[in-house]
Amino acid sequence: MGNRVIHQIKTISEYHKVMGLPKPEHPLISVIDYSSIQLPCKASMGFMFDFYSILIDRNFKGNMKYGQQSGDFEEGVIFFMAPGQVFEVEPEEAAILNRSGWVLLIHPDFLWKTPLAKKIRQYDYFGYSVNEALFLSDKEEKAILAIMENMMQEYRNNIDKFSDPVIIAQLELLLTYADRFYQRQFITRKRSGHSILDRLEALLDNYLKSETLSAEGMPTVKEIASSLNVSPGYLSGLLRSLTGKSTQHYLQDRLIEHAKMQLSTTHQSVSEIAYGLGFEHPQSFSRLFKAKTNLSPLEFREKFN
Repeated sequence: MGNRVIHQIKTISEYHKVMGLPKPEHPLISVIDYSSIQLPCKASMGFMFDFYSILIDRNFKGNMKYGQQSGDFEEGVIFFMAPGQVFEVEPEEAAILNRSGWVLLIHPDFLWKTPLAKKIRQYDYFGYSVNEALFLSDKEEKAILAIMENMMQEYRNNIDKFSDPVIIAQLELLLTYADRFYQRQFITRKRSGHSILDRLEALLDNYLKSETLSAEGMPTVKEIASSLNVSPGYLSGLLRSLTGKSTQHYLQDRLIEHAKMQLSTTHQSVSEIAYGLGFEHPQSFSRLFKAKTNLSPLEFREKFN
């Protein structure tokens, strides 16, 4: 997207001012009709917020970049940003005129002393790239929008001691629905899921054939996810949906399958195989092998032969 300045926005009130909106009804939470934003975003612009943001965008046309990922979108999506993440947008001219959707902003201070303050960080989708945004069906979008509208009505009412707990409950319901819809997406969008799985298999094949494996060992989950251009959380959720395994267990299983091949087709000692797979101590390899197969490496070799 070329050279650009990242605009850091620290408060929801500052966001309203930058976007040409009236002052927020509540300083720590806001629900905004996307069409009311007045920012003339005709070129690439980058932002970093000090608060959570959830965006439903119905007809964006252009290029979005979130973290290290970019993608073009022509259908409605919802995506999630945590404080401190960088988001860039480079819309086509038509997108400025036909902007449609909703923006929900939540400052971390709003969640202070509530269970959601800690729980919100456990939702993996706040770390997803835009490529892994949630594509909503019409029915799902109506469910999300109904919750947003309830939140809007609540924070526009006269604030009393029940206001914040009601909004918190609605927010948690929205996040739970999003979690459900993401799991549905993992199932219904299996073609793209299998594409990532195919790329993962090819990547692991290259690692297992690499001469650097003995010196460096298998890559970490974070390194694997980075190579596939997805977040660790997204990769773990996808693998659990498709294989029932976490990324770490999936990597370990591939490593053990490779070890089985070596035990059954070569005369290398267990120690030589362990060192070749990047284990610093053969005992660590033997413990992992037995945990996965209920046999020691030597028992497996003898049984196979």
